Amino acid sequence: MLFNSLDFAVFLPMVFILHWLVSKKGCRYQNLILVVASYVFYGWWDWRFLLLIVFSTIVDYSVGLSLSKEDHVKKRKALLLTSVFVNLGLLGFFKYYNFFIDNYTTVFSFFGSKIQPNSLEIILPVGISFYTFQTLSYTIDVYRRKLEPTKDFIAFSVFVSFFPQLVAGPIERATQLLPQFYKKRSFNYNQAKEGLYLIIWGLFKKMVIADTCAKYANDIFSKYESMNSLSLLLGAIYFAFQIYGDFSGYSDIAIGTSRLFGVDLMKNFKYPYFSRDIAEFWRRWHISLSTWFRDYLYIPLGGSKGTRWMNLRNVFIIFLVSGFWHGANWTFIVWGGLNAIYFMPLLLANKNRRHLNDVALERIFPSFREFMAMLSTFLLTTLSWVFFRSNTVNEAFMYLKRLFSFNFNGGMQYLAIERYAPELMILIICFLFVEWHSRTKEHPFFDKLRYFKLMLILLGIITLGNYSSVNDFIYFQF
Repeated sequence: MLFNSLDFAVFLPMVFILHWLVSKKGCRYQNLILVVASYVFYGWWDWRFLLLIVFSTIVDYSVGLSLSKEDHVKKRKALLLTSVFVNLGLLGFFKYYNFFIDNYTTVFSFFGSKIQPNSLEIILPVGISFYTFQTLSYTIDVYRRKLEPTKDFIAFSVFVSFFPQLVAGPIERATQLLPQFYKKRSFNYNQAKEGLYLIIWGLFKKMVIADTCAKYANDIFSKYESMNSLSLLLGAIYFAFQIYGDFSGYSDIAIGTSRLFGVDLMKNFKYPYFSRDIAEFWRRWHISLSTWFRDYLYIPLGGSKGTRWMNLRNVFIIFLVSGFWHGANWTFIVWGGLNAIYFMPLLLANKNRRHLNDVALERIFPSFREFMAMLSTFLLTTLSWVFFRSNTVNEAFMYLKRLFSFNFNGGMQYLAIERYAPELMILIICFLFVEWHSRTKEHPFFDKLRYFKLMLILLGIITLGNYSSVNDFIYFQF
């Protein structure tokens, strides 16, 4: 079920009413409604994959209880490894089996041996990377004794399958989300109102910005061999705003929907395109994933301790694993490696933590230096998105080769063949202006003009939104 579908527009009010109707009976009934709703929401794609979520829930719930009764170090490690192997094993099979088989075949072919291993027609379960990491956070934190294991199976089931963030995050920590399902939730009008604001803003990002940019980005990327440099630059920029509007829009809807049920989720995006360097960008982009890798991989590897070589190694591992997490394709690995290369100079110069505050605080405009820093960071990020968007590494390099051929014949030729391309550029500029004005807030509806802005954005969704087809969110494939 998609947030931008008619199905969800009917589903959400029904669950909302049922959740609050049973609130007087206590949190157990509220949680039960959310479990059933979450399974319906996920099963809307393919009910068979519900078995994976239920199995993962049972395994990690059982491991948590066993850890609470076990003090022997080796046995505790064995229990933790059980959870890790089961969860990553399922993820590896469904997401990476054919990738490894194909590359295994390629390596042997390179050395002159011909083998024909069997690949499988595997359907990737929606959101498996997200809920796998979420359940792993529970068992790891219980193992580290940072969290008391729960004995409430229903509450734990909600934690694993909570439908607003089930398929594309934010990836919540058990320490933050699970305790919210232990107590009865009371309806809070202001919290619900803020939730609706976030849902509307998220729908605008998805249906107006992302889906419109997608039409043009897809066209340019599919015809890149006939496009000049300016048009290819435009295509990369369109994709940069497509993926931002799509993913951050989903996160806003997820956070807003959760608030309708009295549940708070972590902020996943913090205006990343206003970052002044790549390190700041990664503190603001997909925050739930980057902090997950920091706490459960980077720090255990040694983090920033040890020699400079170890620091560089750990950073490269984090970025490469992050790239591989996104998909079973070398394009994502190269994308991760490229961002690691971007990060290296900052780390070597000890400048990777110099921008911890919001840009141009208490000022209307950034300084020229801040503006150029933001622009250069955005352009570097946009170039790396070419690998993320391309089907193969070779296509990405060919795209960039033509982009840097400095062929300006025909000017911005894409604007000449697409009727609404100039209007879209104006729309993006207006969107950036709204985001800039809101950069220290959670959404644009925070001042005296909130209702005027709300009407404009609703009008934008109605008039500019893509209703010809219901488009999936990009991160559903991960």
